[in-house]
Amino acid sequence: MRHWVSLNGTLMPAEEARVSVFDSGFMQGIGLFETMRSYNGRVFRLQQHLDRLVKSARDLGWTVIPDFDELADNTYQVLTATAGADARVRLTVTTGSLHAAAEDVPALTVVATAAPADSYPDDVYRKGVTVISSSSQQNPTDPTIGHKTTSYFARLAALRAAHAEAAFEALWFTPDGHLAEASISSVFVVRDEVLLTPPLDAPVLPGITRAAVIELAVRQDIPVREERLTLREVVDADEVFLTNSMIELIPVVRLGREPIGNEKPGDITRQLALAYGELIAEECGDG
Repeated sequence: MRHWVSLNGTLMPAEEARVSVFDSGFMQGIGLFETMRSYNGRVFRLQQHLDRLVKSARDLGWTVIPDFDELADNTYQVLTATAGADARVRLTVTTGSLHAAAEDVPALTVVATAAPADSYPDDVYRKGVTVISSSSQQNPTDPTIGHKTTSYFARLAALRAAHAEAAFEALWFTPDGHLAEASISSVFVVRDEVLLTPPLDAPVLPGITRAAVIELAVRQDIPVREERLTLREVVDADEVFLTNSMIELIPVVRLGREPIGNEKPGDITRQLALAYGELIAEECGDG
């Protein structure tokens, strides 16, 4: 399948796409991105993804704020070109070239790409995964925390360290010892049949899948609340699971060598995973 790119609204083969060497994303790491999942040719919760990106641009003080409709058009332009029924869609926006006036280029750089969605092995859902505690900490004074920026090296380094220990993910904690999130996913804990997750001011990224799971818990009459959790409370939980747009919901059954619950995916995790699949069918069609 040919790989297409939408660059500032122009569709082109990937090998023809070019961004200025003076682009702020390349030179200074100033950029925002969204990784989205499409089902049956429709992006799940596109509005929420784009709203988050636009809000981050405002909160971070960008001079030019991305236009919602333009972002949506770029996204579907490339999705249509790749005929991506079930695809991984990446939207990246930077503040453009540092020499924009001289180069006569747009104030922002907007790039959309689409590729077949990665499939995780059935075992990660059926048997669950192991996570570790990251040696890195969530810095509450970092102005980029809570935003999906392209300055992503620390996250990927922690993820690689987890993989080197045969773990699926790495959990990040705040300097005062409270759970924040994982390297590329949100974290939920089940204790006494109550669904718990760190509050947004932990601080954590306001995950789109995270919000959907909270919504589903309310629909399913599962008590849910935001709560600050220690490492010990995570280990002692009845169930733990991770969420993001690509993995959906994946059960966690071990933290390092310590088992969580009975070391098997729990009933509430399974219930919410099933409800999440039904939500996708409801919003994107069931094929």
